Amino acid sequence: MDVSLLTPLGALVALLAAIPMLALRLVSRRATRVRGLLGVPEPSRGFRSIPIVALAACGLLLGLAAAQPRVEWTSTRMVRTDAEAFVVLDTSRSMLARKSLDAAIRYGRARSAAVRFREALADVPVGIASITDRVLPHLFPSTDDDVFVATLRHSIGVDRPPPQGHFATTATRLESLESVVNRRFFSPSARHSLIFVLTDGESVPVAGAKLGAAFRRPPGLDAVFVHVWAGDERVYVEGQIEPQYSPDPRSRSILEATGSAVGGRVFGEDDLGEAIATARELIGEGQLEARGERRNRLALAPYLAGATFLPLALLLWRRDR
Repeated sequence: MDVSLLTPLGALVALLAAIPMLALRLVSRRATRVRGLLGVPEPSRGFRSIPIVALAACGLLLGLAAAQPRVEWTSTRMVRTDAEAFVVLDTSRSMLARKSLDAAIRYGRARSAAVRFREALADVPVGIASITDRVLPHLFPSTDDDVFVATLRHSIGVDRPPPQGHFATTATRLESLESVVNRRFFSPSARHSLIFVLTDGESVPVAGAKLGAAFRRPPGLDAVFVHVWAGDERVYVEGQIEPQYSPDPRSRSILEATGSAVGGRVFGEDDLGEAIATARELIGEGQLEARGERRNRLALAPYLAGATFLPLALLLWRRDR
């Protein structure tokens, strides 16, 4: 087990505790003089030390939290060998749309959803693909969380890769999901395979019969679609609304038709938890095998920051006595 500090200089925040401790010292001296004039006995040394200890503890805990300690350890990686999944992200230009300049773009929300999906299926190899007018694999199914996140952050993005054609309107072709089956994105040993598609659904309508036949081809391919979209979103260019783009009100119905064609389920982005639970149910349970080691990390800063409320509560308790 290893402990590291991400921002060691942050520990200097603990020195700020000296300010209230100095103020406490001045107040205590004044209180001692007043008690002497009034003939009131001094409180016990233990009782007087409570605020000093509490303030020191607050400073220490905040300093440690600011230093951002992280614990790392290794554990055996248990992996499903009979199941694989792909996260398929829409990278077309419409995924730049957002409600305001300060809001997250559709692609950013989709990327966050992809990370949540990866975390929920920790024992299943998961790959990453992009979709515009074609589907391209960027990471074949893997159980390495770090590689998954790195691929998601650095290898793809909106118009990275761009569509093959040049489109004045709709660039996305959901029917291109057929290539996931035809080009064998999954390994032959995967008896359970699933795609988790994150898209705004602004696609050319799908010819469902051909796509459905491909998905039913043995051993079959399950699909879960998440509709990352809102009707009041716009694409902004240099702070101004791009007049050429407006949300397609047909997007949900197009996505529903696609889901119906392939026997998949469609969810709104507000129902992401339910979508992930459905994917987990579809992938099922299977035998786990040990495959190498997993690097685990735990950030302690949130817990240390929360622990500062304990000495603060002690200060409030003393004040009422």
